[in-house]
Amino acid sequence: MRLVTPALVVYLMADDGVADLAAAAVEAGATAIELGIPYSDPLADGPTIQRAGQRALDAGMTPSRALAVLAEIDRRVDVPLIPMTYGAIVEAYGVERFCADAAAAGAEGLIVADIPPEESAPLRDAAGGAGIDLIHLVAPTSREERLRAAAGLSRGFVYLVASMGTTGARERLDDRLAGLIGRTKAAAGATPVIAGFGISRPEHVRAVLAAGGDGVIVASAAIDALDEGGAEGFATFVRSLAGALA
Repeated sequence: MRLVTPALVVYLMADDGVADLAAAAVEAGATAIELGIPYSDPLADGPTIQRAGQRALDAGMTPSRALAVLAEIDRRVDVPLIPMTYGAIVEAYGVERFCADAAAAGAEGLIVADIPPEESAPLRDAAGGAGIDLIHLVAPTSREERLRAAAGLSRGFVYLVASMGTTGARERLDDRLAGLIGRTKAAAGATPVIAGFGISRPEHVRAVLAAGGDGVIVASAAIDALDEGGAEGFATFVRSLAGALA
């Protein structure tokens, strides 16, 4: 994956017109785009992303259409694109077919939130065969063996969960963040460690970088900014986080 660090990965839900938002995010300083493929039972997602996903499903979004959206984004921007979804979506589509189609649409990475590293071999093989980096998650509650497995098997970057619970903007990040970043970096070697879940303001970005993280993922807060301020508010919000990367 062509990941620039420190990274600002901005999440968008696959929907009609999202390519314009992806282009706006990159212009505002995003260094990668994570594209959510909506799922009816998104266990890792909080209310904001659940609502966005349900709107997309109600509008007729399917995994195939989502990959077409990814391809449209790929024609508009020159940053890594990372689809994010759940195991049931990938398995119903067909693991090898999904990875091949995602790669053809421009994906460089893949996050499947509910497939743990010890069960990921078929997906990892299919993703690697398609030239896609499979990314695993570690959390403050991850046991040491799970942390080492996730960090050792992740390609592109390791997704570090900065706040416990489902996705959603937070006032503050987990008090264990610095220690978790240090432990994950030690296990990950040269693989970057990017923190998400709860990142919602410039001081969060600075805290992650100060603790040794290689960047952040912003999801719910970006969708909130879009819902509240439209495209202009969304771009302003992304720009404020990009400014904190320095």
